[in-house]
Order: sequence, then C-alpha cells, then structure tokens
Amino acid sequence: MILITGAAGYIGSHYALNFSEFGLDDIVIFDNLSTGHIDTIEKLQKINPKIQFIKGDLKNKDEISSVFKKFKIDSVIHFAALSQVGESVINPSLYYLNNVVGSINLLNSMVENNVLKIVFSSTAATYGEPKYTPIDENHPQNPINPYGNTKLMIEKIMDDYDKAYNLKSIRLRYFNVIGADEKTRIGEWHDPETHLVPNILKSVFNNSKEFKIFGDDYDTKDGTCIRDYVDVLDLADAHRLALEYLNKYNKTDVFNLGTQEGQSVKEIFNISQEIINQKVNFKVVEKRLGDPKILLANSSKAKEILNWQPKRTTFDSIKNAFKWEKVLNKN
Repeated sequence: MILITGAAGYIGSHYALNFSEFGLDDIVIFDNLSTGHIDTIEKLQKINPKIQFIKGDLKNKDEISSVFKKFKIDSVIHFAALSQVGESVINPSLYYLNNVVGSINLLNSMVENNVLKIVFSSTAATYGEPKYTPIDENHPQNPINPYGNTKLMIEKIMDDYDKAYNLKSIRLRYFNVIGADEKTRIGEWHDPETHLVPNILKSVFNNSKEFKIFGDDYDTKDGTCIRDYVDVLDLADAHRLALEYLNKYNKTDVFNLGTQEGQSVKEIFNISQEIINQKVNFKVVEKRLGDPKILLANSSKAKEILNWQPKRTTFDSIKNAFKWEKVLNKN
C-alpha cells in the first residue's frame, strides 16, 4: 500500500491518478486540505474507489503515526508542502514548521514502523542562482529563499536518515510545472494563483487583468527570461518510475525533471494567446532582483536511469490547462 501525502494538491493528485490508471490502486492519501481540495479527493475516489483518504496534518505527530498503525504501508510519496516563494520570504516560520517539522514527523513515523522507502517532491529552487545551465544534479545547492531552504534541509535530513536508519529516498527536483489531466478531471487549482500560465488563461474570464513582464532586455532570444516548463502528467510518470526504481534497487538518489527546452516569457504569452484565441494585456516593467535570465534542467540522468521521457509539448500543456480552466469557471 502506498501513502501519498499532499495528494489533494496539484502535482500529488496527478500522481494518484497516474498510479491508479496503471492498476496500482492501493493508495492512502493524507492531506490537511490547507491548500488542496476535497473535491479533488472525491474525483480521485470516483476514478479509483480503493483510494482511502485521511484528513490530517503532518505537524501533528499522532495523526501521521496513526496512519502507519492503521494501514500496512510499504512506501511513501511525499508531496505535502507549502510552496509559494513570496509567502516563504514574508513568513519563513510558517514554512519551516510546515515543511521541515512536518517532514521530520513523517520520516520518524516511517522509521518507527519500518517503512524505509520514500519518493520526495523536491525543487530546482534548492539550486538558487545558476552557476551554469542546463543545471545538472551536481550543481551547487544555495537556495535564495526560505522555500528552497526547507526543501534542501529535508534532503539533508534524508541523507542522515539513510545513514542512521537505512531509509532510502529518491528526490525529484522539478522546474516549472504546467498542464492538467487531458480528460479535465483534475488540474491546477491554487487560491490565490501565483503561477504565470494559469493566470494568463484566467484572463479569458477576467479581461481587466494586465500582466507584468519583468524586463525585456535580457541576453536571450527575445529579451525575456527563459524557463524550463515540464508537464504535470510527465512528472506523474517520473514519480511512478522513481518508485519502481526504489523498489528494485533500494538506493538513495536524486533526479532533475525538466525538458531542457526552455521557453521565454513572451513565447508563453504567444502560445497562450494562440490557444485562447485572444490578446492578453501585458506591460514591461523593471527586472526583479535575483531573476536569472535562463533556467534549464539537465534531465539526462532521469532519462537514462529511470527511463523517463517527457512526452508533452508546452503547447499541449497549455491547451490542457485551458480546458481545465474552462471546467473551473463553470463551477
């Protein structure tokens, strides 16, 4: 039986869906619903009636411990985290308590119950300012915000738990995640929404919004920043493959997840405008401090070792995301 923390949220829900569609249906979801949605859980349970949901908070040691006592858990996929960079700067205490302390409680419950395999949702934010690009797994890790710090701390804690308790972990560091389920059953649903693509798509339903492009004089093909956008369904594949690898080899490892094919901010606007068939209002403003001109993943390790291959184009991802936004705005 697989325990998935945070599967009421964006990426975790797509993994639970992916896992179910591959016939691996013994799933327990543990989520406090602080940023996720009970509607998402209910949709997942309709697709896979064997999914069991426990509402609980990782900050509460007793609540997570009781899950291991109640169910025969074999391994854990750990998505549960707060993830807004700006919020983490304003309120770092919230992030260290939720992300780091919550993860320690989870890992302790695992060790106590002899569950020694975990796939961890990490982030490219652990790298900080790029020394070179594309970024591989050996790039120095120097986060520039508390959110990135929390994820790096958890990775280091997992290293110590591996040495002390033989707890094996796969850490997946992803770049910019976009897209939604192709059948519009689930998708990206944050409140407030801070990500570029869904906010552009939402402008169809809110024409008054004007977007800011932070700088158009970078040394790039069109002057705007370039980022690596990876589809959430491809990420779900990677988590399933990572668990298969962990079950087979029982060794700790880390993998970047991205396409290594960056799109500029202006290209994202252009693709989105083509899909929604209307112009999106934006203005160019001053650059933001600390915004690297290019962030690309070197994902060759995941492709070679996990046999992972991103399949969706940025156009595919934004098209699926727009279909999902239509569903959201019907409700």
